Amino acid sequence: MIDIGVNLASSRFDKDRDDVVTRAQLAGVSAMLLTGTDLETSPQAALLAAQYPDFAYSTAGVHPHDAKSVDDLSLPTICELASQPQVVAIGECGLDFNRDFSPRPQQEAVFEAHLRLAAELNMPVFLHCRDAHERFMAILTPWLPKLPGAVLHCFTGSEDELRECLDVGLYIGITGWVCDERRGEALREIVPLIPDDRLMIETDAPYLLPRDLKPKPKSSRNEPCYLPHIASTIAVLREQDTEHVISQSVDNTRRLFKL
Repeated sequence: MIDIGVNLASSRFDKDRDDVVTRAQLAGVSAMLLTGTDLETSPQAALLAAQYPDFAYSTAGVHPHDAKSVDDLSLPTICELASQPQVVAIGECGLDFNRDFSPRPQQEAVFEAHLRLAAELNMPVFLHCRDAHERFMAILTPWLPKLPGAVLHCFTGSEDELRECLDVGLYIGITGWVCDERRGEALREIVPLIPDDRLMIETDAPYLLPRDLKPKPKSSRNEPCYLPHIASTIAVLREQDTEHVISQSVDNTRRLFKL
């Protein structure tokens, strides 16, 4: 299995990061993509990925929550990180109109700056969108012909939004959100609509601990070792074998990120 979304630089992993990686490997995770979410965690993610060669890779970018911290739209820090071999995608980047931690015009400018950089470097993009689908698609779509590919990570949108994302060629990342029969009900219904060749799986650890894990973990912290549970849940929803879901998602991940 490949976990495409692990926030391993999070302080919630400071005490036992090596153990977290070991548990993931023992659970069958063969690679993981460490998420860079701002100008501080992106270098950290790249450094951590280098510590686990041929197992961990990373992204470099600024999450829309932190768009307000960007004062140079040429993104020199992200550009420099992208030259490192373990850094395989630009992002996390996109729009978040749910919480508006950064002003929307700034979010949009920083999102476009990431897309411009990814096009210049011919690198795939690791995307975030929450409650901003219309503006997200308006900004993203003109850039897609200039990009080698993109994944919308942690997808939680509607059926119409999913179809629009698929129509423009996006890969779709599915998290343990599908393991929550309350919040994830709408997503559970549309997961079967994702073609085999567009599906990726992720934990988004330490966030989004699958709600239906049994026995229930003592900690609310999510870990990559729970990826098999997410994969099996996705397989049930899609009426497919778990091994098929895993095999397809691995192929898709290796293809997009050239692993």
